[in-house]
Amino acid sequence: MISHHAWTAFWGVAKREVLRFFRQRERFLAALVRPLVWLVVFAAGFRAALGLSIEPPYQTYTTYEVYIVPGLMGMVQLFNGMQSSLSMVYDREMGSMRLLLTAPLPHWFLLLAKLSAGVFVSLLQVYAFLVITRAYGIHLPLEGFLYVLPLLILTGLMLGALGLLLSSVITQIENFAGVMNFVIFPMFFLSTALYPLWKMAESSPVLERICAFNPFSHAVELLRFGLYGQFNLRSLLVVGACTGVFFLAAVWSYNPSRRFRLTRAGPA
Repeated sequence: MISHHAWTAFWGVAKREVLRFFRQRERFLAALVRPLVWLVVFAAGFRAALGLSIEPPYQTYTTYEVYIVPGLMGMVQLFNGMQSSLSMVYDREMGSMRLLLTAPLPHWFLLLAKLSAGVFVSLLQVYAFLVITRAYGIHLPLEGFLYVLPLLILTGLMLGALGLLLSSVITQIENFAGVMNFVIFPMFFLSTALYPLWKMAESSPVLERICAFNPFSHAVELLRFGLYGQFNLRSLLVVGACTGVFFLAAVWSYNPSRRFRLTRAGPA
């Protein structure tokens, strides 16, 4: 059983991340404006170009705007995960991350606290986006807001764990933008966030295979089915497995003793 001191540390780390988010109002606005711009501008240009599948849940989509909402929900979580990893790089440069990881608690537990805070922040952003889309006239089933909650937590954990892993290999904050551009945009565009998989197959079989193996595609499909109370077992298994792999890899990479050994073994 986790001790009272451990829970106090967990709450302290998580609270710090949440307060940091609320103090950065422009971050919240950017998290809403980004998917809304895609929703309004991108959908206006491509709604007529997309034929919808008759397979569930695609037969419920009468407009392209409704189709891409789950993909934009995933976009919000993807960018939030990368933003959280940026804060990790900053904390490491400032020295606070080193102090945190040398605390007398398992470092996986401390990383889990930061990851949990990031997921909570992403949930706030996603539900704010869903409320705005409803006001915009996109009527998703209200019960889907509840159905999709546990799936949002899982996809948030996967993308946040990926951000943790990336932050462990980025040595300087100046390198962050370049690395992120090689992660965010390929993951988003080479996925089913904007087009169904069969539409990609019409364009290129190679693109279809890349999209099918992209973990972000499975995260989007999990949300897409979940909004309508449907279950996608394959996507659930892929997202769950990727979450475990990314988090375990981040824990291994952030191991203070391993970093000390690497430093001692490096050039003088």
